[in-house]
Amino acid sequence: MDENRYPFLLILLNLTSHTWFWNLIQNDFKTGNIDLEGCMRLLEKMQIPFDEEHVKHVFKRTVDKHQGQIISMDDFRAIYRALVHRPEYEELFKAYSSDGKTIPDAQLIKFLIKEQFQTDAGETNALEIIMKYEPIDDVRKKRHLSFEGFIRYMNSDECSVFKSEHRTIYQDMNQPLCDYYISSSHNTYLISDQLMGPSHLWGYTSALLKGCRCLEIDCWDGNNNEPIVYHGHTLTTKIPFRSVIHVIDKYAFMSSAYPVVLSLENHCSPKQQEVMAECMKNILGEKLLSSPIGGEVDMTQLPSPESLKFKVLIKNKKAGTHEEAMLRLENEYRGETEDVSDSDAMSEDEDTDDTLPLQRSRSPTKRRGERRSTPPPQKKAKVKKGKIAIALSDLVVYTKSQKFVSFDHSMENQKCYENNSIGESLARKLLRSSQFIAHTTRFITRIYPKGTRMSSSNYNPQEFWNVGCQMVALNFQTPGTQMELQDGKFLDNGGCGYVLKPEFLRDRNTTFTPHNVGGHSKPMSLSIRLISGHQLPPSSLSRTNKADPMVQIEIYGVPEDQARKKSSVVKSNALCPKWNETFSFHIQVPELAMIRFCVEDEVSLVNNEFLGQYTLPVMSLNTGNTFT
Repeated sequence: MDENRYPFLLILLNLTSHTWFWNLIQNDFKTGNIDLEGCMRLLEKMQIPFDEEHVKHVFKRTVDKHQGQIISMDDFRAIYRALVHRPEYEELFKAYSSDGKTIPDAQLIKFLIKEQFQTDAGETNALEIIMKYEPIDDVRKKRHLSFEGFIRYMNSDECSVFKSEHRTIYQDMNQPLCDYYISSSHNTYLISDQLMGPSHLWGYTSALLKGCRCLEIDCWDGNNNEPIVYHGHTLTTKIPFRSVIHVIDKYAFMSSAYPVVLSLENHCSPKQQEVMAECMKNILGEKLLSSPIGGEVDMTQLPSPESLKFKVLIKNKKAGTHEEAMLRLENEYRGETEDVSDSDAMSEDEDTDDTLPLQRSRSPTKRRGERRSTPPPQKKAKVKKGKIAIALSDLVVYTKSQKFVSFDHSMENQKCYENNSIGESLARKLLRSSQFIAHTTRFITRIYPKGTRMSSSNYNPQEFWNVGCQMVALNFQTPGTQMELQDGKFLDNGGCGYVLKPEFLRDRNTTFTPHNVGGHSKPMSLSIRLISGHQLPPSSLSRTNKADPMVQIEIYGVPEDQARKKSSVVKSNALCPKWNETFSFHIQVPELAMIRFCVEDEVSLVNNEFLGQYTLPVMSLNTGNTFT
């Protein structure tokens, strides 16, 4: 490096010689020089974020100079500078530092206003930053910020591209359940494909730890009167229903206090349904919601997530009324079953998720050659009948599974506590209807992947969020853009698994449609300056820490807002690539829009390797100089 070209950098290197830095690391060098593991331990101690591959590369480059495997204190300082002292931070620091050593509080205020767009920033804000991030006592006492403090501030959550206030629960949680998007999983027990893959309790553990609030459990009769969970009629492995409930009991509220819905795809006999009911009551205890809040049986509106905190809800078929169920709860009814039936006006090809094993009544087979005297009826509703154990039925309160027939049928007959599950194929056809949003303002609607997705691939959830579907269920075990959208959406509102829908998707008289946003448009001009990357994952094809990274910035939302823009390619640099490019987007409905930053290595003109991504709601974007 030509030191004559970097006078400012030399000032910073002198600052790194400050007593603070040496005091921090000297204990680690008391017994002599340190190796690679010691170097990484020291970086962790200093709370320096690092990628192991890049540290190995920088360490090797350092030790190769003196042909050894250990480093001195001066060597560590060089590694520290390579990982921490980013030139783009130095440029910002220099612009607001009169002496190149510190930023006074008055200058820090100017930085917050001009660079971070905190127009109301004042002395209190500057002092809070100094007290929180400045590591050097003498500098802190002067109410200044050193470059070390500046780095720590810029790498903090306050400067994350994701708004810090959205990391906590900030939305109104007292609206009816149907007014929220609810993080939902499909075939939660699977950790691979849905044909031959393993079923595993980890599926439930990991989903719950990610804030998922609606889990699916496919229940089938098992040996010794013990129900089992697996993907029926396939070669997927089986796990005990009882074990699943134990895991749910343990992890249900570790990441969120808001209600968990167990969506039962119930194929069990009445006898084993009773075992399921008893199992859930015994294991979940007080967590299990088995009666309406306050004893209300004539419901006109669903309760709120706030009123259902730390409760587990059962989503399944239900026989009879809530009033009858509450009367039965006073006595323990065992061995009782009841018929349930649905009008099914849908195609037989449609997936049958969340249904009981129902027996169809068939007409006698006609003799060969017999001719029909009358034409077949047009789309006559088929009647399905099946048995449900009263003990299980009575555990269903606010999430009764109701077969979807039509929007008109639901409007005329469906109760607020009756939920619909619709396969993606039919749901996509229904997107053309202007009635879809009117339906989701009233009833919880669950969308699930079509059965032909044998590899457990996922559909695009955005198109169903656009019409207000609450439970857009995805295969959590399958990585990809779809799950990245899911993860990004539910980062919002503290990651609690419930995100309040925009007002125009909650208003029962709304005129909003995704294809014609009309007066619901609140246009936003979004400008993204892509400055640089830092410690990107190296290409798997590189023997060093190199890559040829480029960034795609994508907008997902209503059809009019869909957009994608690409940066240039930076050659052979995964450690600190720089772009300094600006991209502009015009977004009509920012309340529904998601933004995705995807970094790829350009392997060839026609082939890119995925390196990393970050997705978040547009409304959760922070302003100013931020990082992902």
